[in-house]
Amino acid sequence: MRNHCLLFAFVLFSGVVAMAQPRQKKPPREKDMAAYLLVYFKDTTHSLYMALSSDGYRFTDINNGRPVIGGDTLAEQKGVRDPYICRGPDGLFYMALTDLHIFAQRAGLRSTQWERDGKEYGWGNNKGLVLMKSADLLHWSHTVLRVDKSFPGLEEIGCAWAPELIYDGQAKKMMVYFTMRFKNGRNRLYWSYLDDGFTKLETAPKLLFEYPKDISYIDGDITRVGDRYHLFYVAQDGTAGIKQAVSDSLKSGYRYDSAWYDPEPRGCEAPTVYKLIGRNTWILIYDIYGIQPHNFGFSETTDFVHFKNLGHFNEGVMKATNFFSPKHGAVIHLTKKEANRLAAYWHLPQKF
Repeated sequence: MRNHCLLFAFVLFSGVVAMAQPRQKKPPREKDMAAYLLVYFKDTTHSLYMALSSDGYRFTDINNGRPVIGGDTLAEQKGVRDPYICRGPDGLFYMALTDLHIFAQRAGLRSTQWERDGKEYGWGNNKGLVLMKSADLLHWSHTVLRVDKSFPGLEEIGCAWAPELIYDGQAKKMMVYFTMRFKNGRNRLYWSYLDDGFTKLETAPKLLFEYPKDISYIDGDITRVGDRYHLFYVAQDGTAGIKQAVSDSLKSGYRYDSAWYDPEPRGCEAPTVYKLIGRNTWILIYDIYGIQPHNFGFSETTDFVHFKNLGHFNEGVMKATNFFSPKHGAVIHLTKKEANRLAAYWHLPQKF
């Protein structure tokens, strides 16, 4: 596959060349966790940001609201969007992002609004994703994954957006799922397995879930609870918002549910879910793009049926202490050692 995987993996991290670190052996358990890491991006920079929390409600940006990795160091389009992070069964951190800069023309990075003709390929058309891997959240390897070059028949894709990752324990493979369309057609959710090197698609993308109406649906997020998989996604069905489909299988069988799971009157996208440490409580995040300035909304649940509206950042219990206008967030758990190491590196006085 012709991609941009580096032979000895490195990225520019805060202006410093950082080499990949030794592999860990197994992930910590939930009882070992002490903090939360939020990854997000901003439209103004198309770069990666991180924030830490000790309780899952109050987040502090580790670089005082500035990028930790510039999108121009990672992506073909010199900008990234939609970061997602997870921990693999090997204990390593895995991240996937959209290789797309929607303001590249304005920023002087290209002469056209999009890479290709918008009438033929649609809004925000792009061809690839960015994959990153780290042992310590400081040193990262990265690959630009050109989805359009992965398998025959994908040459004319109109987009590859909002990738997320989940480990398939039965197949023993890391699975990526993302929004894809062909030319300027309907956006739908697809999945594929990644190779063991986390650099390319190992299987051709397959449909993950089908919306019952002939409309676009995007931004999937899967959370396993017991033996069930909860897929939250965005239905562009009138005012775009968050819906849920549930299955007993990771890759198929998701049952359509007509209910809306966000309380917002304005358009929402980018749902992700994280669990509160030591509690049978989960928080659903969504990006409220229909308001200005952009903000996250939050809802809390114990059963994935009933959701309590927690409001927006800095309008209730949820706090963003030193940043604003975040876009498309994802949260994972960290151990005390991991959180303190990250905080110390970025000179954040908070201790965990």
